[in-house]
Amino acid sequence: MSDPILTVNNIVKSFASGAETLFILRGVSFTLEKGTTAAISGQSGSGKSTLLNILGGLDRCDSGSVIVTGQEITGLAESGLTSYRSRRVGFIFQFHYLLNDFTALENVMLPGYMAGMKKKAALEKGRALLADVNLEDRLSHFPSQLSGGERQRVAVARSMINDPDLILADEPTGNLDPGNSEAVAELLYAEAEKWGKTLIVVTHDEKMAGRAMLRYTLEGGFLIPVPPVQEAAAFRERPVYGDLP
Repeated sequence: MSDPILTVNNIVKSFASGAETLFILRGVSFTLEKGTTAAISGQSGSGKSTLLNILGGLDRCDSGSVIVTGQEITGLAESGLTSYRSRRVGFIFQFHYLLNDFTALENVMLPGYMAGMKKKAALEKGRALLADVNLEDRLSHFPSQLSGGERQRVAVARSMINDPDLILADEPTGNLDPGNSEAVAELLYAEAEKWGKTLIVVTHDEKMAGRAMLRYTLEGGFLIPVPPVQEAAAFRERPVYGDLP
């Protein structure tokens, strides 16, 4: 077994609410191997997005550590986190956050420019990524000329431009109708598999979560592994303690 690409050790995160301290994450720990896909579910307000933001360097934890390909990111200065976010993490959010004055291709290329990629390389990779998500005929279209599903597919392509170690997707189909949700989910997992990316998806969509290799639920500040369907069914069929002789 290779070294894990992501190691999360005992992450704690709290917020002050008047005189009270609210604990959102209470010692979250897990590891993921390269190329693994994982889905995290849970009720609204359970801390799913907070956890994803800590993994992506957008927020800091109170204690614990996040190690990505051997580097602990939790102790990085802001400049180090900026470099980490731009080069090693691909983000996909519920809202696409495309720049309205840029074409689909320019939106995909922009993170490459910002990370120092040469124009020709960014152009070639941007075209290839948009072709992967079936938008080769929309390269010159602006976001206002694209459907909701197409805009989110551009966001999927954009997340891959810098060859990141992690793809973090926060409710990526939350604003889409069922048909587009299924199409975007299929493309996201297919792209992660094609490029060998480690993907973490926060989602309420059971179909999308069910595509992941690993599933977790966040409840009461704790990350709980969800067994595969067949294992869960077997567990439910076991007699309760009171039925034992």
